[in-house]
Amino acid sequence: MNIVLMGPPGAGKGTQAVRIAEAYGIPHISTGDIFRAAVKAGTPLGAKLQHYMSQGLLVPDEITIHIVHERLQQPDCAPGFLLDGFPRTIDQAVALDKSLADNPIDVVLSIDVPDEELIKRLTGRRVCPSCGATFHVNFNPPQVEGVCDQCGKDLQQRVDDTIDTVKHRLEVYNQQTEPLIAYYQKQNKLVGVDGRQTIDQVFHDIAHHLGARQ
Repeated sequence: MNIVLMGPPGAGKGTQAVRIAEAYGIPHISTGDIFRAAVKAGTPLGAKLQHYMSQGLLVPDEITIHIVHERLQQPDCAPGFLLDGFPRTIDQAVALDKSLADNPIDVVLSIDVPDEELIKRLTGRRVCPSCGATFHVNFNPPQVEGVCDQCGKDLQQRVDDTIDTVKHRLEVYNQQTEPLIAYYQKQNKLVGVDGRQTIDQVFHDIAHHLGARQ
């Protein structure tokens, strides 16, 4: 199956994408992963991407479309694929449909979570700068507040997890991405999933919807 996975930052797309890809034997194509790899490699493209990502802005369509198009041409995508983080705009969706004219998207899964819950999830994350361990002040707190359980270093909040940045990210998502809901509804491809449930329940619902589409 060719699947698109949608949802705002903090909705749990990454977790569900891994489970879907493993269950259905298809590659998980995350634009975020592709972007971060380019930034880490220090390529000219990576420098451009870092400029947008550090400000919580969406990468321009022409860059993203080119990257995704090249990825979908690789042999491992022939049996199907899972797109995570793309498309984000109507222009991207139209470009995707054109490139997949002979092998279109089968279903679009939208993991839905209210903004208030997303803010709580994202701003509560804390990371150890030394060993990389991740905690959450509400859902996975360290044994000692503000201190890493594994190495004892002080935990930090990432710049993109501050409340102002999180609110901005959600505003950008709502303004530029939510019109896709109507776009895919008209194609009868959109399926909504309640992202407030447990991870297992969310995946159960996703598997149910995918089974109905096969």
